[in-house]
Amino acid sequence: MLQTWLIIGVSVAYLGVLFAIAFYGDRRADAGRSIVGRGTIYALSLAVYATSWTYYGSVGRAASTGVGFLSIYLGPTIMLALGWLVLRRIIHISHRHRITSLADFVSARYGKSVRLGGLIAAIAVVGVVPYIALQLKAVSNTFEIIRRAPAITPSSALGQVPVLEDTALYVALLLAGFTILFGTRHLDATERHEGMVTAIAFESVVKLVAFVAAGITVTWGLYSGFGDLFSQAKQAGHDSLFTLGDSTGTWVWLNVLSLFAIVLLPRQWQVGVVENVDERHVRQAMWMTPLYMLLISVFVLPIAAAGLLRFGSGAEADTFVLTVPMAAGLDVLALLVFVGGLSAATGMIIVETVALSTMVSNSIVVPMLLRRGYEGRLAKLILLTRRLSIVAIMLLGYGYFRLAGESAALVSMGLVSFAAVAQFAPAIIGGLYWKGGTRNGVMAGLLGGFAVWTYTLLLPNFAATGWVPRGFLDHGPFGIGALRPEHLLGITGMDNISHGMFWSMLVNVGCYVTVSLLGRPQAREQAQAVLFVDALNDPTRPRLWRNRVSVQALHEVLVRSMGRRAAAKALEGVDLESAVTSEQDADADLVHHVETVLAGAVGAASARMMLTSVAGEEQLGVEEVMEMLDEASQVAALEERHRLARELHDSVSQALFSMTLHTRAVELALHKQGGDPDGPVARGITELRSLTQDALAEMRASLFQLRPDALREDGLAEAIRKQSAAIASREGVDIAVEAPGYRLSLDDRAEEEMFRVVQEAVHNAIKHAGPSRIDITLFEDDGVVIEVADDGTGFDPATVSSNGMGLVSMRERMKRIGGDLVVDSTPSGSTTIRAVLPSEVPSGTAGEQR
Repeated sequence: MLQTWLIIGVSVAYLGVLFAIAFYGDRRADAGRSIVGRGTIYALSLAVYATSWTYYGSVGRAASTGVGFLSIYLGPTIMLALGWLVLRRIIHISHRHRITSLADFVSARYGKSVRLGGLIAAIAVVGVVPYIALQLKAVSNTFEIIRRAPAITPSSALGQVPVLEDTALYVALLLAGFTILFGTRHLDATERHEGMVTAIAFESVVKLVAFVAAGITVTWGLYSGFGDLFSQAKQAGHDSLFTLGDSTGTWVWLNVLSLFAIVLLPRQWQVGVVENVDERHVRQAMWMTPLYMLLISVFVLPIAAAGLLRFGSGAEADTFVLTVPMAAGLDVLALLVFVGGLSAATGMIIVETVALSTMVSNSIVVPMLLRRGYEGRLAKLILLTRRLSIVAIMLLGYGYFRLAGESAALVSMGLVSFAAVAQFAPAIIGGLYWKGGTRNGVMAGLLGGFAVWTYTLLLPNFAATGWVPRGFLDHGPFGIGALRPEHLLGITGMDNISHGMFWSMLVNVGCYVTVSLLGRPQAREQAQAVLFVDALNDPTRPRLWRNRVSVQALHEVLVRSMGRRAAAKALEGVDLESAVTSEQDADADLVHHVETVLAGAVGAASARMMLTSVAGEEQLGVEEVMEMLDEASQVAALEERHRLARELHDSVSQALFSMTLHTRAVELALHKQGGDPDGPVARGITELRSLTQDALAEMRASLFQLRPDALREDGLAEAIRKQSAAIASREGVDIAVEAPGYRLSLDDRAEEEMFRVVQEAVHNAIKHAGPSRIDITLFEDDGVVIEVADDGTGFDPATVSSNGMGLVSMRERMKRIGGDLVVDSTPSGSTTIRAVLPSEVPSGTAGEQR
């Protein structure tokens, strides 16, 4: 029999261990010896997905729907399998733009819209509060159940515990303190909460160990393995355990919900995106986090079967993980299971409140203050807002639990929250891959989808508590049957989650696409669309800020928002005293840098508002937008060439190479069998092998034109050497290359464009100048310089037509990457083509910075 004081003591000790681990993690980070720089910690932190909803509720769902519970795990596994395509892209964009939350991401993508960010934050809070209530319900109910051991008391018989005696209240307050201490230490929301993440990773291990220990004990301790347990369950009439209890449509929708949830739940966004320190960690999470879920899922059915055998079909299946060990007299295991459930609940609450408090402060409170002309210091006010938001959100969750928590099972409460955050999916996915999506389209889709979610899912949840009359569900408002929340337009045969998701997503996606297609995006939206959709291809481009703003004004904005120390760090390298004295204007790069730093503290939309308050609104004209779109199309063409080169190499080239081997093998076999080497068969095979070798050589040359292997593998200098050697051999021209023996620090696009310039210059020299020698020199001189000089017949550049000799093409290539092309030639002398890419690209160029 477990004493109440022991349960409380172990719980408090466990929370104390969390505090110690978080403190240690922060100390290590402050000392420059980070713990979270490992992919294992990142993968374990993503397992914060496995809350009490998974820990307890999946067993309850398995008891009623059999293998239908697997949708809880299958959806996240599918999404993580696509992690390198979706999650990595989101992380890449968020790191570059210092995005602080999901609301900030959507706001930044659609023109840095303040209203859109506020709407996302509000929906997130309303949608996730029931989920926080679910965690508190799990803690409160399981504590009351375990302290009544050895009696097994169902939750329905516990009654309403007085507020001051409710464990959930004190857990909520303790977690609020923990979250404030380790989740709001820094103003910059993009700074890692390393102590918190370390504690979350530890909690993931604890709940896994507890659940697996319960599963092993039940399967091989109380029974003789899976076969014995399942055969007894089948003999007892529990055949539904081994079937898909849900309809196919329901099961598909549940997979869709969990697929979106692993990324779009605010806590998942926090650990998966904001707290990520290295994009490469996604690769480890792609297999490690699904493996974690697999280990838990293995024992869900055995525990559900054991619970049904011991307590019968009418028992409360959500608590089987705890009550089965209790009924078997395994007090130590029961206590371990309780601690595992406490770990699952507390991990979710901590991260969720950090994420929501950042949304509330950056997307609602700060924009509201700025709109009202607040001119005081924001730094301390923002931190205070986040801390108060944490307490308020925690108490909202507790209040919802007290008023509505007892009326719904764990899984149903969790699915309502999953359906709420799924409303963000069209805006996020469309924002990542479709440049045509607009702010108005997202607003219409979100408002419509959220309204339908409220009507079809939240109101029925309230009806179970008595807040909404039951007749409203049965007969519809004003007796209009077609408007019944669970049977809109008279549609029946769907469970409430599938019904709500069908209608809400239909309205959401329909409004988003229709309004976007009917309207025209503003210039700022078009610019942001290019930055987000082409993020992996075109990482950096020149800053198109043209309004005048002084360095002093930027410094004052930073001091006001972040404090003097953070402002000094942000402007490190700027001679502030000289700039202030001379009233120096900031260049476009400095303005963008300050905006990015501000975005990490107050969000992208608020950062834009603060800059426009001192510099006026930046007007991005059609010409600049078209320029950016043109660059994006150039990048797309480049990527298509690379893709085609890979496919040709992997298919046609390999086939031709195999043909050469096979024809040679046939030749040798024919020779061994005494065939006539001069006969028609032998000559035909020899000719076939020769043709195949020629085709392979042509294919390799074509692949080099599409995307030289040396350029990708060894860099620009080595690619020029190999290409020059091939041309010299083919054309009989002496080509000398002088270049560094190391790889230059150029991005892929700069390497590609400069290589093509050299290629064109050499081709022109051979075709038009008739040289005996060509010298190619590549060196670094405050940037990268390539000279192509030949000793052939020169020309007068002023008399060459605009398209003559490919000069226009070469100049355009250099312009696209922010460089320049200089031609030095005379009719009586030689020719030198000089391509220059400076280390710092001027802000007025059309190219991209390196």
